[in-house]
Amino acid sequence: MKRILVYSHDTFGLGNIRRMLEVARHLVQSSGEVSVLVITGSPMLHAFRIPDRIDYVKLPCLSRNVDGRYGARTLPISLEQTVRLRANLIRSAIADFEPDLILVDKKPFGVEDELAGALEAMSSSAKRPKLVLLLRDILDSAESTTRVWRKNGYFEAISAYYDQVLVVGCPEVYDLRREYDFPPFAAAKVRFCGYIAREAGRQPREAVRRTLGVDAKEPLLLVTPGGGEDGHELVSNVMRALHAMPASQRPRTHIVCGPEMSEPRRAAVHQAAQALTNASVQDFCDDMMSLMAAADVVVAMGGYNTVCELLTLRKRALIVPRVKPGTEQSIRAERMAAMGFLRMLHPDLLSPTTMLAALQSELAAWRAEQKPVALRRLDGLARVSASLFEAMDHRPVAPALVAEAPADAERRPTRNHHAPDGARGVHA
Repeated sequence: MKRILVYSHDTFGLGNIRRMLEVARHLVQSSGEVSVLVITGSPMLHAFRIPDRIDYVKLPCLSRNVDGRYGARTLPISLEQTVRLRANLIRSAIADFEPDLILVDKKPFGVEDELAGALEAMSSSAKRPKLVLLLRDILDSAESTTRVWRKNGYFEAISAYYDQVLVVGCPEVYDLRREYDFPPFAAAKVRFCGYIAREAGRQPREAVRRTLGVDAKEPLLLVTPGGGEDGHELVSNVMRALHAMPASQRPRTHIVCGPEMSEPRRAAVHQAAQALTNASVQDFCDDMMSLMAAADVVVAMGGYNTVCELLTLRKRALIVPRVKPGTEQSIRAERMAAMGFLRMLHPDLLSPTTMLAALQSELAAWRAEQKPVALRRLDGLARVSASLFEAMDHRPVAPALVAEAPADAERRPTRNHHAPDGARGVHA
């Protein structure tokens, strides 16, 4: 039986662990001859359904503030001690699990370079596993990402340690080879796999709407700020906009706070919903696809997983992206809004008034049965799994077309193990 170890980058929200669990699930569903060990610091992993042949090692939690800096989340120890503890656990897991392939999420050296020692040790091992880096469609602004990758030696890490770089996105939306000035030696290892379509939820649309008390012809508005840690402003503006809407036009509304929203803010959402009379609230949902399928209009932040769910269902969506500590969500929302997949409201323009206008526009489009444009490249899971199985079977994988390299692409930066992620660029 083949063994795959998945390293999930988790310091803020639920996006990374949800995406990596989807990949792990697809791998074990695609073959009865593979098992997966997930390594993660996510405090919410236990809340997800984990199928047979997938297990996990839980690392001590790290947190990331709005400036992009890391710290120990729960233990009263320093960042350095936490990273050292995590790095030792990772090396032990690799040594004892003996994976055939390691799939690394987002950062070539891991959070705070915690994979550096393991990568170096494996490079001289007689039983070196295949190493694959998985990147989402957009990391951050071009300026910020290029600076950080050059400063931290990430391009050189790809050259020295990684067999492939898989991107769960489409170059026609965002070609990160070109946007981030990938040198030819790194760009040659890149393969675009498409966005990740989400599986249907566990409940039929009619059953969810019946549970929520929604009439067949009544619109259902779903509000979801992802993990919820920084989503209170979005939810608050939606609630205030609904209060300002004439009662006869007000849609039935369901809000999912997210497990990382603070208790005081969650209580405020519950209180505001009671005043609306036709709104309901739940704190966490592990079957978001069922809720989205039941909804007619969705208001959300612009995280990768949420956008993939909306693209899969072709739902009318109003996206208010996160812009701190990174601009990834706003870039994604702007690109996809320009292509007709969704509507974007920049958080700098967010107010009850602008939210009300956007909601009324989306509800009018729904009543007119206007569907958003369909994105056809939603086969990311199948392509990722195929690439990983090919890598383990030692069959060649054709690289993506290499973007034209900039004039200074061959210049190799000096790697700095302790360089922070850097100040994030501002994307207007």
